[in-house]
Amino acid sequence: MGVVTDIRGRARARSLDPAVSCAESGRSGKRTVSLFWRIFSLNAAGLFVATALLLGPLTVSTPVLPGEALILLAGLAALLAGNAAVLRIGLRPLRRLGSAMATADLLVPGARPAVAGPAEAAQLIATYNTMLDRLRAERAAGAGRALQAQERERHRIARELHDEVGQTLTAVLLQLKRVADRVPGELREEVTLAQEATRAGLDEIRRIARRLRPGVLEELGLPSALRSLAAEFTHHGLSVEHHVPGDLPPLAPEAELVLYRVAQEGLTNTARHSGADHAALTLRPLAGGVELLVRDNGTGLGTAAEGAGIRGMRERALLIGAEIHFEPAPSGGTDVRLRVPAPPGQPSADRTGDSP
Repeated sequence: MGVVTDIRGRARARSLDPAVSCAESGRSGKRTVSLFWRIFSLNAAGLFVATALLLGPLTVSTPVLPGEALILLAGLAALLAGNAAVLRIGLRPLRRLGSAMATADLLVPGARPAVAGPAEAAQLIATYNTMLDRLRAERAAGAGRALQAQERERHRIARELHDEVGQTLTAVLLQLKRVADRVPGELREEVTLAQEATRAGLDEIRRIARRLRPGVLEELGLPSALRSLAAEFTHHGLSVEHHVPGDLPPLAPEAELVLYRVAQEGLTNTARHSGADHAALTLRPLAGGVELLVRDNGTGLGTAAEGAGIRGMRERALLIGAEIHFEPAPSGGTDVRLRVPAPPGQPSADRTGDSP
């Protein structure tokens, strides 16, 4: 997955190469004048006019007369005003670039600063945009390798929990059942409590193994996996409603896994931190892909900094070129909205519908 992402990032970088090579051309297609030549031409024009006046009928007396001093000061003020205007206009794109650099986040998609202004500024902005795309592609490639390693480790732990710990607890449960048939009556209640505790531990081990390795996703597909996930998080105090159609456009296995993990993390945050009593899990086709929406009626995100869970969701979205947004829900709470593009060559869904 990382290789594919890297190739996509390099393709985006190549698409910006013409912008770098054409940075000296303005939006109108005409060659722009560099900031150096603008300032130099203005100063040269001012000095040329001053020299022409001094060589002509205009003279400067000694001492300087008030009228002559006024003319000189007016010329100086005009030259300084022209320099200030040229510098302000020429440096405006650099101020926009500085603002974009201060707020740039590789995990948060945002608009790139427009390639405009003098040739030097336009080339610098185009180079910065190319650098951002390259860093984003490299970040996606690294995240892909890390997430692949994480999924392999999840599968290994889930397998060991199921095969080793699960089998051991099953053997203990069977042994307790045999003991319960032979113990005296006064000890039977304690053995029964041990049986119940062992059975509860076995159920918890199986639940953890299912969350670590979503076998239902591999066996029954994404819609069934999301419905099962909604049922799993429906417990005392929280009800999870799901709207998952079965006729979704074809998605890559990596995209399905990201959709499942983002839904899982979103519901986990809802159950642990939001204080919500109702959540909705919605997956619907869009023009060009699908959209996952996890909505709750909890306390919302507030002003707290993003935690590891949200950063992990952003990393997964970056891996498959998806867009993820965390917004306030219309009736309070939080919306986690993930839009995943369809694989190249796949027909897109025609049903856009209204956003829930």
